[in-house]
Amino acid sequence: MVSCRACNPRLLVALVFGLLMTIVLGLAIWRLVIRIQREVIAPPSSIPTEFCQNGGTWQNGRCLCTEEWKGWRCTIANFCENSTYMSYTFARIPVGRYGPSLQTCDKNTPNAGSPLAIRLCGLSLYGEIELQDVKKGNCDENLETLEGKIDDIPTESESISNHTQILTSDASILTADNITSATEVVGQIFNASRNAAPEAKRVAVTTVSQILDASEDVFQRAAAADNDDSFATLIEQMESYSLSLGDNSVVEPNVAVQSVNISSEGSLGSTSVRFSVEKGSSDSLVSGSTSVETNVDGLNPNDRTELQILLNTTKNAQTCGFVVYQNSKLFQSKTFIAKSNFSQKIISCTTDENDQDQSASVEMVFSPKYNQREFQLHYYACVHWNFLTKDWDTYGCHKDRTTDGFLHCRCNHTTNFAVLLTFKKDYQYPESLNVISNIGCALSIAGLVLTIVFQILTRKVRKTSITWVLVSLCTSMLIFNLLFVFGIENSNKNLQTSDSGTDDIDFDNNEIPTTDTIGIPNPTCTAIAILLHYFLLVTFAWNGLSATQLYFLLIRTMKPLPRHFILFISLIGWGVPAIVVAITVGIIYSQNKKDSQWELDYRQEEICWLAIPESNDFIKSPFLWSFIIPITFILIGNVVILIIITVKVLWKNNQNLTSTKKFSSIKKIISTFSIAVVFGITWILAYFMLIKNDDIRLVFSYIFCIFNTTQGLQIFILYTVRTKIFLSEASKVWESLSSSTEKVKTLPGMTPIRLRVRMYNMLRSFPALHEHFRLLEPSVSEDITVSESDLANSSI
Repeated sequence: MVSCRACNPRLLVALVFGLLMTIVLGLAIWRLVIRIQREVIAPPSSIPTEFCQNGGTWQNGRCLCTEEWKGWRCTIANFCENSTYMSYTFARIPVGRYGPSLQTCDKNTPNAGSPLAIRLCGLSLYGEIELQDVKKGNCDENLETLEGKIDDIPTESESISNHTQILTSDASILTADNITSATEVVGQIFNASRNAAPEAKRVAVTTVSQILDASEDVFQRAAAADNDDSFATLIEQMESYSLSLGDNSVVEPNVAVQSVNISSEGSLGSTSVRFSVEKGSSDSLVSGSTSVETNVDGLNPNDRTELQILLNTTKNAQTCGFVVYQNSKLFQSKTFIAKSNFSQKIISCTTDENDQDQSASVEMVFSPKYNQREFQLHYYACVHWNFLTKDWDTYGCHKDRTTDGFLHCRCNHTTNFAVLLTFKKDYQYPESLNVISNIGCALSIAGLVLTIVFQILTRKVRKTSITWVLVSLCTSMLIFNLLFVFGIENSNKNLQTSDSGTDDIDFDNNEIPTTDTIGIPNPTCTAIAILLHYFLLVTFAWNGLSATQLYFLLIRTMKPLPRHFILFISLIGWGVPAIVVAITVGIIYSQNKKDSQWELDYRQEEICWLAIPESNDFIKSPFLWSFIIPITFILIGNVVILIIITVKVLWKNNQNLTSTKKFSSIKKIISTFSIAVVFGITWILAYFMLIKNDDIRLVFSYIFCIFNTTQGLQIFILYTVRTKIFLSEASKVWESLSSSTEKVKTLPGMTPIRLRVRMYNMLRSFPALHEHFRLLEPSVSEDITVSESDLANSSI
């Protein structure tokens, strides 16, 4: 290894400063050029985000309101206020729904936790919002006991149906067993052989609507344990029920049932029926949103049509029935996974000739609701529900090529139909790194390079071995900063997106997709995310190892370091993070290898960094277990060691470290700060960014950015610039530069060299400032076992 004395010291110092300025200016110019080339200014939205009030969102050219509001801007109340009836209290209830009472059954009853009563918020004959009568429950009855009373339906159908409705009124408390029992009971109420009362069946439709408000996870668990096929039974019985309503309909928020009597007056005995569902102000179905027409010429959708189906049959069918499901929770597919929360309506079409009329011709158009600001329609498949495979099937169905903006399907039989949609998410990629990040990272990169070079080249001059922990820390931090600056942005942000609607859809292919959202693969971005994950964990590992080393050097001064200490800490610093990253990627890949988007469970699409899950999935997130928890333990350990070193060494006279007796308060503060920088203590500021207050979070975001992007520069100043060797060589270069300008004109009465000498002597005349620059100098003498160099350079 070439020592500093083997080369020209003045040239070395000049090269150091020249390299520093070159790197800083080069990175700044490069980032500026890239930003000018790539930056795309998004056109201002014609509709401001605050246009839709009370939780409404702008979708498909209109405000989609919550159930409690309606109107163009979601400003018209659509609910019943809090109320009290007898001894029962009810919270706000949306129109068309039953609200559970706040009073529940006692914990010692079989029906513990269920509401004592329910109340309907409906509309009067004049269209005014009003509360209906209260239905009282029975705390001695639960869904399991009602399931055992199926044989009593012919005589007690209304009582059983009412109790089932009350027990399912609060979907948030329903379990998988509750769902299974409720679907079994309701399915048998619809069964014609049970001879249930018509009113009991109408109430049962309400129960089905309430069940569909339960979470998707509960339905998945219920379907997995459904050995009696209660879901399939309920779907089939709902189809049969849709034929028994005459020309009437039953509409609930999540289910609509329509029946129509038809005749064979058309040519050759053919009959056509058109059933339509209009878009509402919310996702819920409302009375009047469905309509049926007979003997029509064809489909006739308009801008308010969400779903329309045309049935043509040549058989002598007398009755036709339709059932609309607001979502697909009763249709649990094993091949198609829905990750979005968009409404996925299912339409059932049947005649009284057969369960699946093979002589029928069915045409459909769909105009699904989805957030066009965030998603783009990529593909769809026309499917029907196959009761034999218990999954979606494309047999007998195909897509029709159209240009009217609707999704057209055609099938040659009657059953339950749907379109399975696949979207491309329109990710909002962030702008290029801001000015603070650009400057901070550039300074850190330059500082880390110079620190590594200085530590290696001056090891013989400093009469000590290479500071292995400091060099390793700077190396990992340098690589992380380079990856962050040059690779954090996903190159997918430069890909052109299409707003052409259905023009790019493949109409010749009708294969069932595996998921409703797709991503554009980017292995490079995934590799960058893995490397960023690894080198940031390595940086924190060396932060912790530097704390451990200082603890051995300064607290256990009379005991030797463990054998093979350098080898041991190297294996930990570079090896353990690799194991953590490998296990994380391996687990995610093994769980999602059949999904082409498995990488998006590991990294974000917006930037090449670890994926941040939704709040409900945070506990299961690898981001928590492979990043947050490890660095939290390291930071806690580093804080504890920092406090111990600060109290026992820096701020207290120690007989073993005689040099600490001369420390001034400024030296002690700077010493504490120096150790805190190497320990990575400033990363604690990231936890304050989790505060919900936007103003406080913004302040800590700027503080965090300034401290952590310049961490490499801080190390350079504290552990390189302030050393005796660097200051000595810098003074020689200063004198050399001064002597080279002797012939340059100076101000009258004063020469440049005299001015510089005076300034230099003036600086040396301030003891406090002189001591400040001598803090933590790596001067090692043979008769001192542990000196200030141990504190400054963490040398071994």
